[in-house]
Amino acid sequence: MSEHLAMSRPKEGASGKTGSWRVFKPVVDKEKCNACGLCAMYCPDAAINEDLEVDLEFCKGCGICARECPKKAITMEREEK
Repeated sequence: MSEHLAMSRPKEGASGKTGSWRVFKPVVDKEKCNACGLCAMYCPDAAINEDLEVDLEFCKGCGICARECPKKAITMEREEK
């Protein structure tokens, strides 16, 4: 994986990993996805890697990736606990 100077990387915060309190999680439909990378670019937590896989340990479930996807390849689904 190449490192970009301006790109942040997820780290465990003082309250632990964010995945434990998320209500909705993003699910990527690889058939619809055209790998444009907008989801990763707009993710405020850098929880989407360059292979467009979501790291659910750090994803807050904000839904920005789903809103920015031009192909509507990402849906927000209720988290099963």
